[in-house]
Amino acid sequence: MRAARTLAVTATAIAAVGLAAPLAAATNGPTTVLSGGNSGGNGGGNGGPTDVTVNPYDVHPGSTLTITARGCNRGGTATSNAFPETNLSGNNNGVSTAVARVYNHATPGNYNLAVRCNGSSSVVTQSFRVLPGRGAQGGLGGSLAPSSTEMAIGGSLVAAAALGGGLFVARRRRVTGAGV
Repeated sequence: MRAARTLAVTATAIAAVGLAAPLAAATNGPTTVLSGGNSGGNGGGNGGPTDVTVNPYDVHPGSTLTITARGCNRGGTATSNAFPETNLSGNNNGVSTAVARVYNHATPGNYNLAVRCNGSSSVVTQSFRVLPGRGAQGGLGGSLAPSSTEMAIGGSLVAAAALGGGLFVARRRRVTGAGV
C-alpha cells in the first residue's frame, strides 16, 4: 500500500516538474556580445571606437538597448534602422554609453548598429536582434486574461491533483473499512 502511495505522489511530482520545465528552459537572460577593432589601448583620444557592446542582444519592439563603446572620449553617435540616431556620452575614462529605444514598429530580425566617435571617421558595427511580439506586458494589474496554453496547463495540473487526491482518499477508505 505504501509503495502505491509513494508511486502516485512521485508520478504527480514528476508530471508537475515535466510540465514546468519547458517554461524554465525558454527563459533567456541578458547577453553581451563583444565586437570591435583593437581591444588594446588606454581609451585615450578619439581614435575611434574599439569595443562595442550591446545589452541585451535580443530586444522587443519598443524596448531599450544599452550601447557601450570604448575610445570615444568626446562622445559619438550610434545609428541603426531599428532606432533613431543616439548620442554617446563623452568622458575621460574612455567608455561611452547610450540608451536607444527600438521603434515600436520595428520588424523582427537581425539588425546592425554603427558607432562613430566625434572627430573620427572610424566606424565599428555590432549586431543585435529584434524579437517578435511586444515583450512583457507589465503593470497592467491583472487586466489581461490568461492564454489558452496557460489555461490548458493549469487545468491539467488541477485535474492531476484531483485524481491524486481521489486515489489517496479511496485507498485510505478501503484500509479503514477493513477493520484496522
